[in-house]
Amino acid sequence: MAWRDGKASGKKLMLFMASIVLGISAVVSIQSFGENLKDNISLQSKALMGADYKIDSDKLPNERVMQIMDSLGGAEAQEIKFASMAAFPQSEATKLMQVRGIEGGFPFYGELETQPANAAKRYQEEGAALVDATVMLHLGIKPGDSIKIGKVTLPIAGALNKVPGSTAIFSSVAPPVLIPYRFIEESGLVQTGSRIDYEFYFTAPSNTDMEKLDETLDPILDTEEADLDTHTSTSDRLGRRYENFGKFLNLVAFIALLLGCVGIASAIHIYIKEKLRAVAVLKCLGASRKQTFLIYLIQVAFMGLIGGIIGTALGLVLQQLFPWLLEGLLPVDVQISFSLPVILMGILLGILMSVLFALYPLIGTLYISPLQALRVIKEETKKSRKAIILVSLGIFLFIFLFSLWLLEDWRYSLAFVGGIIVTFSILAGVAYLFMQALRKYFPHNWGFVARQSLLNLFRPQNQTLTLVLAIGVGTFLISTLYFSKDLLLAQASIESQANSPNMILLDVQSDQQEAVAKTIRTNDLPVLDNIPIVTMRVQNIAGRPVNEIRKDTTSQINGWVLNHEFRVTYRDSLIASESIESGEWTAEAGDMSPVPISISNNFAEDAKVGVGDELIFNVQGVLLNTVVGSVRTVDWSRMQLNFSLVFPKGVLEDAPQFNVLTTKVPGEEKSAQLQQELVKEFPNVSIIDLRQVLSVIEEILGRISWIINFMAFFSILTGVIVLLGAIRTSKYQRIRESVLLRTLGAKGKQILNINALEYIYLGVLGGLSGVLLSLISSQLLAWLVFESPFTPSLIPFLVLFPGIVLLVLIIGLSNSLSVIRKPPLEVLRKEVT
Repeated sequence: MAWRDGKASGKKLMLFMASIVLGISAVVSIQSFGENLKDNISLQSKALMGADYKIDSDKLPNERVMQIMDSLGGAEAQEIKFASMAAFPQSEATKLMQVRGIEGGFPFYGELETQPANAAKRYQEEGAALVDATVMLHLGIKPGDSIKIGKVTLPIAGALNKVPGSTAIFSSVAPPVLIPYRFIEESGLVQTGSRIDYEFYFTAPSNTDMEKLDETLDPILDTEEADLDTHTSTSDRLGRRYENFGKFLNLVAFIALLLGCVGIASAIHIYIKEKLRAVAVLKCLGASRKQTFLIYLIQVAFMGLIGGIIGTALGLVLQQLFPWLLEGLLPVDVQISFSLPVILMGILLGILMSVLFALYPLIGTLYISPLQALRVIKEETKKSRKAIILVSLGIFLFIFLFSLWLLEDWRYSLAFVGGIIVTFSILAGVAYLFMQALRKYFPHNWGFVARQSLLNLFRPQNQTLTLVLAIGVGTFLISTLYFSKDLLLAQASIESQANSPNMILLDVQSDQQEAVAKTIRTNDLPVLDNIPIVTMRVQNIAGRPVNEIRKDTTSQINGWVLNHEFRVTYRDSLIASESIESGEWTAEAGDMSPVPISISNNFAEDAKVGVGDELIFNVQGVLLNTVVGSVRTVDWSRMQLNFSLVFPKGVLEDAPQFNVLTTKVPGEEKSAQLQQELVKEFPNVSIIDLRQVLSVIEEILGRISWIINFMAFFSILTGVIVLLGAIRTSKYQRIRESVLLRTLGAKGKQILNINALEYIYLGVLGGLSGVLLSLISSQLLAWLVFESPFTPSLIPFLVLFPGIVLLVLIIGLSNSLSVIRKPPLEVLRKEVT
């Protein structure tokens, strides 16, 4: 019976099955690609690192670390890595590069991709350099030209296309240049304050237990200020980073699926209303409540099965686009394959979601009386309150469990479910209040066309609520994306005030600061900041040595506090990005002991310390007793130098230190000129152009927004499908209305205008609600999370909103033209037959 009845009604539900197809395909494409990416990172973990494991440190390894490396058979390759300015004499250009001095056969897995191909094998023997291919292209450099790094000038052996583990976008601020290890000391760039990484690479037999090696050696190396990274731990960490982004996209896709389910519920609601007389007749013929219920439940489940199969297949095809969309952001070349668990998930999700969201209207079939087959007057179908509550609980429980499976954190899952409930409730409330306001304040003095178009919004079996939800949620998702992107860029943007720097000069030695400042002023530029920086490590926290805390498995102190080499400054006042949260600021220490210092609130939270707690620092071999005098709130999002630890004046002036100078350069030409002069005179000074950093941030956000737009597109498209389905489902009723109106004398143009106005109302109501809701949520985000002013993008208002209204209008009218163009009798005969 389900099959026979379903064949006759298949066309009415086809479009709503399409909305399930889109939602399932969005979820499956993200889930499948995420699994593929995770598997590829795991399979290529050795190629990502270039070795089986490595030991790294930000200072020369001590005797104990050397002994450990010797016990492991000795490093088979070593690298020293730091950021520095490089000059290209042929083009007179300069560029901040990541200098990597390599000795040995690195990489042991994967390969250095160069042009020409043999440059990777001969650059060490020939004493040449491999320079990032993009830099060579932009600066017009070719193999055979030279590069000057510090005091060393080397020929360029070739262009470097790829290094194991690197990504194009993230290395664009300081692109890599590979040189032989032996030239590092000659360059003269390893000086006080230089941030240098020493890395030692090892290979291991295939049966080596990397997890056990990590558990055994890493704690020992931590106490010696070194670290062990295995290829498996590195790939796991990298996999989790991309997995988190995948989870976010899955939630966006899941919202598209929920929209499709709203469409399913609406379709079944209208579908069951049309079937009530048939249900009553079946009960007159002896069918039980259970049988009539199962007839339509089987239809819905079968529709979900077909939708799940088609959606899963489409999702597997769509995942092929992600490597292209994420080009430059991925650390590996992803080989696409099909995952059986993901395929089964997509099919089961289609069935489960269809059945869950159809249960509410299907409950009505249980309470149909056989007498309704004989009655002319339709009665309102009763439903069990208990059954409705149970179905609602089942729906929300499923949403919660699915989001919990994705996010693996019940608090985030509850927040997601709460966000969905609030968003859907607000949009539904807007539609409901609009219809109630129309009833109460109906403009009776308006013309016939305007009045009839408004009446259509709350006619029997109207789709106003469903369409406002579908249009509103899709619009909300995309406009929130634009607002959030602008908010993030505003946080990272360079402020336009005269005292806001856009160029930072790092690693300026104490005996160079006057000469560097003079060079800046000679170019008619201001020296905005001259910040002294001293490096140190935490030795003791609240009376407990750091080595003891590391061994304490119950300690809640964050590991970065124990292992980090802090770069701190000293001054007598707060800066614009800081404010005192607790305690008192000390400008000068004088003879005070212990020394009162100011710490940032995130350091206080991670180190589990507050005002009055004592800390001992190791300042390059000298122990310094301090006490927390104040805790500061720091706005880390501002593009200026902020510090976790700030000392008062009169303490660190005689400690080994370097300086950071900042200036504001008006344009690219002036920036290039200043950089050339500084690199020639002070090769050890690294220069960061903040405008370039900002352009990289914009590019990364642009790539990510493409992906999110791609997923949000499914929500919009699902909304369109729901709209089409709603129009097609109520098409018969619209036909009868149009025929009646035409019989009473209404012209085709009037009916067309009535329909056009109705769809304009729906488009404006849904689209405007979505944009305004996203504007409010983004404003709250700016206030509560970023604590900064928010200037919204005009794109949602000027492009997205009108586009949505136009789309709704076109879809609505396209379904009405066939009725208007034909005589009323022909239309009625066609519908009857």
